[in-house]
Amino acid sequence: MKYFIKTFGCQQNHADSERIESTLKARHMTKARSYKTADYIVINTCMIRESAENRVYGLVNNLGKLKSAGWRMKIIVTGCMVGLAFRDKTGKYLRKIRETMPEVDEFLPIEEIGFDNAPVRQNSLNAWVPISNGCNNFCTFCVVPFTRGREISRPYQDIIQECLELKKKGYKNVTLLGQNVNSYGADLILGEKNVQVMRDLDKTYFEKTKSLNFLRLGMSSVEDGKGTHWRQKISVTSFKDVKPVYVKHLGRFRIPTLFPHLLEQVAKMNFEKVDFISSNPWDFSDELIDVIARNKNITRLIHLPIQSGDDNVLKRMNRWYTQKQYIDLINKLKKKIPGVKFSTDIIVGFCGETEKEFLSTVNLAKEVGFEKAYLAMYSSRFGTAATKYLKDDIPHTVKEKRWLTLEKLINRPHLKKYH
Repeated sequence: MKYFIKTFGCQQNHADSERIESTLKARHMTKARSYKTADYIVINTCMIRESAENRVYGLVNNLGKLKSAGWRMKIIVTGCMVGLAFRDKTGKYLRKIRETMPEVDEFLPIEEIGFDNAPVRQNSLNAWVPISNGCNNFCTFCVVPFTRGREISRPYQDIIQECLELKKKGYKNVTLLGQNVNSYGADLILGEKNVQVMRDLDKTYFEKTKSLNFLRLGMSSVEDGKGTHWRQKISVTSFKDVKPVYVKHLGRFRIPTLFPHLLEQVAKMNFEKVDFISSNPWDFSDELIDVIARNKNITRLIHLPIQSGDDNVLKRMNRWYTQKQYIDLINKLKKKIPGVKFSTDIIVGFCGETEKEFLSTVNLAKEVGFEKAYLAMYSSRFGTAATKYLKDDIPHTVKEKRWLTLEKLINRPHLKKYH
């Protein structure tokens, strides 16, 4: 049998698809050049925006027409849309997608795809390494806590071992992935039952670890007639010997995290570049800044989502920082890390956003000087607080105008600015 995988969404979704592909290969399937020659079609979905959800519906509808015409294929839908459907206790969303996509043969939670097989990577130099899944921060606009559930950290030693294998195979760059990498390890330290559990499924995204032991890593180069090779010396230390970082940044006592330790361990493997996505402004500790500063191979382009530059909008979004606190963090990073640059996420047209509030975002963008911004026009999402309690009252034409203003200011500065 031949398979074809279509992936929508972020880097985490693409990393999930690499694991899906390894599972299919383990079942002795081969990759088809396109869906037209496939017996088994897997659609890995995203629903962070309404447009992403609609693209899935359109694709399945087109495949359904082929099935009706006599094409033999099995359609499997997985990813974020299915994650929400299985976590929605009312069953409304599952009924919706079943009624909208009757052509689908199976709705498969991504938790069913384990980490037993090495992912089939799409790039021989750059690798994505998932370190956590899910999110405990309920931003009012965001559906991720409902599509992926509570935040679950991958066992520390599993991440280290995967990165060691990547180094051994000649990978130059790694990107550590999580919805909020800064809070990695909080559940390992506090215990999984001491963080939010109402969104759990029967299976968790990462396999259980038998012990909370951590790896101390040392690497040295060895020269021979065939070039430079790396040898690793790994010793295991008990969990109690690892001192977590307690994030107190932005005036709030937040959480314990192991991310600064993890990031530095991976950086010491001497990859050419170590990146991480995505980081939350309110969990960016001083210790994490110091780790980045002293390891030159850690990225100097930091993705730091702001979403809005106005304090009132940030409150409605349930984002736990002010414009000033965000700018203060940016300035601290610039001071400690020469040459650092920033990318960000911004939503325009969020519920109730006035022109004055939008201009606060424009002014912040000018002050920071973002290298890149991933811009989105707000759209309501099933189950979120904004959809339940706030009104999507900004006309689409206004959203488009504001989107274009920021697009010209940040991403296409060579064009004439609207403001």
